[in-house]
Amino acid sequence: MERSTTATGEGSSPVERGARVPPLRPGRYDPADYAGPVLRSAGEAGVSPVLVMTVLHVEAYKPHHPLFERLWQWWKPGASFGVANMHRATFERVRRTHGLPGRWQDLRDDPAFAIHAAALHMKDLDRCLPKRHVRRYTRDELLALGYNTGERNMRAFARGIPPGPMARSYLRRFRACRSRAADALADRGDAPGTGRGEV
Repeated sequence: MERSTTATGEGSSPVERGARVPPLRPGRYDPADYAGPVLRSAGEAGVSPVLVMTVLHVEAYKPHHPLFERLWQWWKPGASFGVANMHRATFERVRRTHGLPGRWQDLRDDPAFAIHAAALHMKDLDRCLPKRHVRRYTRDELLALGYNTGERNMRAFARGIPPGPMARSYLRRFRACRSRAADALADRGDAPGTGRGEV
């Protein structure tokens, strides 16, 4: 199994060491298992941990296991990797911007690294989002839409351009998963929702 420096404890990455690999059976995968890496990475990136955890819940539509993702990529070469379902082009942008030590392929084997990269991507999206936006969305909702559809679309939605059917579906799932994500973080005894996403 390929391992990044973040998983072995080498290097200077701030992600939590030793996050366990998700179980192979889809029914047993629970994003709440990664509350620790979510809280740590969201805190370091300066984004809401509830935002990050909710995105993990929305992206849990496929089983996240290294073997499954290798097979998935064989069948669909442009597939996304990791518990946060990050595409290669997005990861490479985040890697260059933040000097990440790992590779895109490491996302499937290292959940903490995947969460860290996702949180940094949300930080980058947050920098691009205008402070003022249409009231029908919270800042976290716009960032989640940006995570799903890209920065340009996110900025368009912030100006009031209505999202298409797929983006609307993503937003509905995000809203539906939010309380479950907050509960998963609250179970850790921390105070989620203190990030900047609640506007």
